[in-house]
Amino acid sequence: MAYLVHPELSYQVVGILYEAHNEVSRFSSEQEIGDIIALRLKIVGIPFVREFNLQPIHRGEHNGRHRVDFLIEDKIVLEIKTKKFLTKEDYYQVQRYLKHLNLKLGILVNFRDERLHPKRILNSVGKE
Repeated sequence: MAYLVHPELSYQVVGILYEAHNEVSRFSSEQEIGDIIALRLKIVGIPFVREFNLQPIHRGEHNGRHRVDFLIEDKIVLEIKTKKFLTKEDYYQVQRYLKHLNLKLGILVNFRDERLHPKRILNSVGKE
């Protein structure tokens, strides 16, 4: 049997993403989509921080350069995009956030797609 990281919480979060996708146009802005996700997280009582600023990762970087869209229950990084297609850089971005926060699970999702395809991104050395 396969081991899933935070199965119940990630299932709830992905359900919220599908609800938000059904509610908005696929051409909505990240801000609009984020507002809907934040509202739904509040309704179901899942603690989160929106637009969480990471401390500088490299020497010389200014504060606020790296901003996580959602940090959910201090367990899951949620990164939302509204672009034609996801790139390797989008995956690497979530990996950097996971490594910096020492977390195991990130979810990357592109709301521009006609059908939603949330991507689970794992950090093998993060905490549970």
